[in-house]
Amino acid sequence: MLNDPQLSQEYKIRAITRDVNSAKSKQLKDVVDVVQGDVFDPESLKSALSGVHTVFIMNAPSFGPDGLETEFNSVKAIADTALEKSVKYIIFSTLPPIAEISGGKYTRVTPFDAKAKAEQYIRSLPIKSAFICPGSFMENCLSEAQAFLAPRKAPDGTWVFSRHNSPESRLPLIDAVGDTGKFVGAILAEPDKYEGKSFYAATALYSLEEIAAILSKATGQTFVYKQISVEDFQKGLPFDDETFIGIFVDYFSYVEDFGYYGGTDAAKKISWAVENARGKVSTLEEFLVAHPLRLE
Repeated sequence: MLNDPQLSQEYKIRAITRDVNSAKSKQLKDVVDVVQGDVFDPESLKSALSGVHTVFIMNAPSFGPDGLETEFNSVKAIADTALEKSVKYIIFSTLPPIAEISGGKYTRVTPFDAKAKAEQYIRSLPIKSAFICPGSFMENCLSEAQAFLAPRKAPDGTWVFSRHNSPESRLPLIDAVGDTGKFVGAILAEPDKYEGKSFYAATALYSLEEIAAILSKATGQTFVYKQISVEDFQKGLPFDDETFIGIFVDYFSYVEDFGYYGGTDAAKKISWAVENARGKVSTLEEFLVAHPLRLE
């Protein structure tokens, strides 16, 4: 928005954070209005959303036995306060309803199901809304998020990453930091046009074999995708928490069986989003040039 000649004139940005004195908050204060707000503090939300026209909600997942309800309630609190404070428009970052699409087969991916439940709640409110449904983050390939890629160096020097998915299994990928604003910006520029619509926010669908080939080209080293059993995948996850294990196992199983977005028209939906985005979105190749993968 700050770099967009039209949007920077039409909108003033207010960033809402729990800690206005954090290092990142202090950096933001130079360019936007930063105010304190906490989803578990109703009065702070009322103050933060006073005088707001449009609110963009992207909430962090909540893990634990009550993760789904905790996350849903945090979004509900923002949406209810927005309605109370006469906010005109909500843009919400949602995700596919995995339990529903899978017919109850995969129920442990609560961060997806919580956002899907929150989307339906927002749609029920007497307030205009639109949605972005981001794909898997390209940032997950970087070393800071190696739990997602988790490559292992084989004795022959090749890098192997493994799942229980077929090599042809495809993921929609998005440069989350670089490109989310291009989808949100499209809605902000023409809110009436996109009211009620969802942007399937990704650049394209990439098979796991394609991802390996792109990583090889970007790093100059050989990457190989290897399909393994679900049991071996589970054993190889770099954490012991049963909640995280359940999320990862069910998530990739769901993608294999139903596709990330469910249905057969994902490519068409992604293409529409790319065509309507406010600016060119990055391919995985371009992302890895800008953000080189560090292998350790």
